[in-house]
Amino acid sequence: MLKKLTKAQQDSILEHAIEEFGDKGLSKTTVSSIAAASGVSVGVIYKYYKNKEDLFQACLNYSMEMLGRVLEEAIRDSASFREAVERLVHVCRIFPESHKGYIRMYHAITMKSAADHAVDFAKKIETISARTYETMFSKAKAAGELSAEIDSHAFAFFFDNLLMMFHFSFGCDYYEERLRIFLNCGDGAPPDGDGLEHALVTFLCAAAGIRS
Repeated sequence: MLKKLTKAQQDSILEHAIEEFGDKGLSKTTVSSIAAASGVSVGVIYKYYKNKEDLFQACLNYSMEMLGRVLEEAIRDSASFREAVERLVHVCRIFPESHKGYIRMYHAITMKSAADHAVDFAKKIETISARTYETMFSKAKAAGELSAEIDSHAFAFFFDNLLMMFHFSFGCDYYEERLRIFLNCGDGAPPDGDGLEHALVTFLCAAAGIRS
């Protein structure tokens, strides 16, 4: 009989699975490769997940829980609009440093077709961000930081698009190279992360009508 895993051990399997899915994609990832990376047997994984697709869904749910915590932290307490933007932008830059697999897995999901449950994935993932920004913008409007005339839904869409691309620029090979090209910093040259954060915060706040 297989020994029951602790919560930490189960989380470790999900963390390693996310890395595998992020690097190889769903079709090329195998349960055996996840088991090897996690240091457990294939049988242990099948004790908790029916198949690879079930494990992938668990990874998605796990990453969404983390996303929710990260976004909630960014708009916590009495943060002003600018402070919340600064926190969100900073997280978008540093998160890939230790969780690159999450970014690559998410990027892979955005490339899926409707047949691959893309619509379901979008509803689950993007609803979290949309609700966070709705709360953030409503709070800023109530505080007089944002004009009541701003269309919160449209602005949230544009706002998230910029954050998402910024996020990808530190976690996906294509977008990392794209960033270097636009910055004209040469092959392999590291971008000025702090400078980019400041530039994006300034741009987003200016778009919202906040220039101080």
